[in-house]
Amino acid sequence: MDLSGLKVMVIDDSNTIRRSAEIFLTQAGCEVLLAEDGFDALAKIADHHPAVIFVDIMMPRLDGYQTCALIKKNPKLASTPVIMLSSKDGLFDRARGRMAGSDEYLTKPFTKDSLLKAVAHHTIDAAAPDRQASSS
Repeated sequence: MDLSGLKVMVIDDSNTIRRSAEIFLTQAGCEVLLAEDGFDALAKIADHHPAVIFVDIMMPRLDGYQTCALIKKNPKLASTPVIMLSSKDGLFDRARGRMAGSDEYLTKPFTKDSLLKAVAHHTIDAAAPDRQASSS
């Protein structure tokens, strides 16, 4: 899967999760931005405008739900896909993520395939209807 040049942000307080995601995404050609928590992420998002944002739910200071809600409330960032990362896979957790504005919910531990498919779904697949419409 070629995701060359796409900026993807991974926000997680776990160094292991950040490094795993960074390796998988870099191998697919992505430019990866890393943040340890929501506060760290918000400054980097404003500077770098990633195409997709992965955010862990359970983080210190500003959790994933709060981070997602702040991203989605910003008119310049509202259309940026936000994918929640969590080891919790319950209906309540998924619903709470949707209420915060998340576009998808990925359960940890994730695989390389599931991570890359999520990026492709929200970037390549999302752009396809526009290309088809402009060519007809």
